[in-house]
Amino acid sequence: MIEELIRHEKNHTEEYYYEVREMDRKEDYDKYPDYIKSARLIYLNKACFNGLYRVNSKGFFNVPSGKKEKVKAYDEDLFTSLHEYLSNSNIEILQGDFEKAVSSAVKDDFVYFDPPYDTFEEQNNFTTYTKDAFGKEEQLRLSNVFKELSNKGVKVMLSNHNTAYIRELYKGFNINIVKARRMINSKASGRGHVEEVIITNY
Repeated sequence: MIEELIRHEKNHTEEYYYEVREMDRKEDYDKYPDYIKSARLIYLNKACFNGLYRVNSKGFFNVPSGKKEKVKAYDEDLFTSLHEYLSNSNIEILQGDFEKAVSSAVKDDFVYFDPPYDTFEEQNNFTTYTKDAFGKEEQLRLSNVFKELSNKGVKVMLSNHNTAYIRELYKGFNINIVKARRMINSKASGRGHVEEVIITNY
């Protein structure tokens, strides 16, 4: 994977970025080795617009180029530190539905949810990072999981936009409003501070 990352760094151009981005459109992409896919994802993250991860309705990565002359995809010190930490710690990384991921949580465990945020009704917000939208029904389901965990004695924290819908879903819990700066927007006028909430049951 490191060799692949270094190769991406050396070959990086605007044209090359789009060639790598198009890889997931190939019919045999699922058969590519994991190290190829991993290096591609890291390179695209470093070379794309604002490090954004987003796919279209077909599940294909579609973020435009960040128009960088040089890209640093491999940081030896960082990779070494991450490798040591992940190798020497009791860590399990799961991929799947959030409800299943926290099903084994017990009293005094800590769970933090950082879902795709609810949308402000008066704004055209981007919250769809994958082909499966996380809409009002998913927000409701998440709030129910939050409450179930709380009833089990699990310490739970969640972040989201400060919308009336979210405040209603988590009424009765601690809701702290914070200002957050938004840097990812194609229009400069769309960037700036927005209100978010940090919600806890403790």
